[in-house]
Amino acid sequence: MVATTLMTVEDLLLMPDDGRKFELVRGELHVMAPVNYIHGRIVVWVSRKVGDFVEVNGLGDVNSDTGFVLARRPDIVLAPDISFIRADRIPALADQASYAELAPDLAIEVLSPSNRAQEMLDKVLLYLEAGTLLVWILDPNREAVIAHTPDRVARTLIAGDILDGGDVLPGFSLPVAEIFAPRGPTATGG
Repeated sequence: MVATTLMTVEDLLLMPDDGRKFELVRGELHVMAPVNYIHGRIVVWVSRKVGDFVEVNGLGDVNSDTGFVLARRPDIVLAPDISFIRADRIPALADQASYAELAPDLAIEVLSPSNRAQEMLDKVLLYLEAGTLLVWILDPNREAVIAHTPDRVARTLIAGDILDGGDVLPGFSLPVAEIFAPRGPTATGG
C-alpha cells in the first residue's frame, strides 16, 4: 500500500507563480486550465455589476480568483471566479497577503467546457458546508444560472428571469439574459 502525502495550505502558498490557477481539494492539488474568451468576458462583466453594487452600497469586497481556506486537515482551498465578502468579515490587512481563512458570503463560478457536473456539485457542497450563504453557477452553454443556498435548494434561472442577491446582496438584481448577451463586433454587426 502506498501512502499519499496530502498537500497543505502552506504547500500551496509555495507553488510557483507560473500563471496557472491551483485549488486544493481535501489535500489534493487541482490544476485549472486557462479559461476561454466567453468565460473571461462573463467573469469581468459580472464582477463589474456585482462590484459596482457592492461599492455604491458600502457592503464589502468583491474579488476574482482569490483563494479561500474552507477546511483544514485535509486542507481545502477554493478560488471562485468571483467572490463577495461582507464588510464586517474582511480579513485584517496583515492577513490579506495569504489566503482568506473563511468562506466567501457569495461564490460565483462560471462553467468551463472542462468542468464535470460532479466536480461542480462537489465544489458547491464544499462552499455551503464551509458557510458560504449563496453560490451562483453561471452556465454559458445553457445560458442559465443555478443559485444554491444552505438549505440545499437550487433554483435554475434562464433568460427572462432576474437573478437577485437574496439576503447576501439585498436589492441586487440582474437580468439573466444580460449575463450571457454577446458583446463585441459580432453583437453589433461590425
